[in-house]
Amino acid sequence: MARFDTKNVARYWSNRHAPGLSMMHADFQTQEFAPHRHEAIVVAVTELGGTMIKSRGSVDQANASTLFVFNPSEPHESWMGASQHWRYRSIYLEQSAIEEVARGLGIESVPYFTRNPLNDEDLVLKFLALHRSLEEGRDALCDRELLLVSFAALFQRHGSGNVRIESVPRDHVRINMAIDYIHAMMAEPPSLGKLSAKLEITQYQLISLFKRMTGLTPHAYVTQLRLDTARKHLASGLPIGDAAIASGFYDQSALTRHFKRCYGVTPMQFVRAVRL
Repeated sequence: MARFDTKNVARYWSNRHAPGLSMMHADFQTQEFAPHRHEAIVVAVTELGGTMIKSRGSVDQANASTLFVFNPSEPHESWMGASQHWRYRSIYLEQSAIEEVARGLGIESVPYFTRNPLNDEDLVLKFLALHRSLEEGRDALCDRELLLVSFAALFQRHGSGNVRIESVPRDHVRINMAIDYIHAMMAEPPSLGKLSAKLEITQYQLISLFKRMTGLTPHAYVTQLRLDTARKHLASGLPIGDAAIASGFYDQSALTRHFKRCYGVTPMQFVRAVRL
């Protein structure tokens, strides 16, 4: 955690699963950024309050409904203006991470952005979810999936050159191969990279294939299998914490969160119902 002063706090860190990807979570009341640039694609989303951002000779206001994106080496500066608070999250993709995302999406290069502020609330929500998942850092499969989906939407909607990310045709053979492979590897589910390589498609095509053929993303599918296993363990009398670990969840709180989201009850409530 880096402290600028008593009113300005920021945390900056690199992602251990993705070389070249770093993040910042800042809470500012008086901070001003002098003109500067990053050798990275920068995506910033505001959680609370706002600030004024100047780039390309234009001044725009950052707020909770606006996402800002900067091309590598694009100068910009910011100041609080009339706002008394600015809490935001930002993601930085350096060249190695840019190339990795491009490979995952099956495109030769990433697009250039002709505008910095983007009024796209759906995209704001996507990048907030991505940043929070990366910050938690407990599920590499979920992180990777959110990373590709978020940047695919950003590139296709707002990148120059009409970027086209190909979807894989409906293919029952491929989806059955993927499902069989996941079931065989449930002790340590394969990454998007390994699974897409086995099916000879891109990682983004794998996500699209799963959503069309099963109604779930690969991460959601694996989570559902873990929940199925957890229910069996809980019904057999295994303690909740042990059931969580045995089912592949990071810890008991992770099991509880997913269990409540999918079934509307906590594991404890489920256990009590089974006992009755």
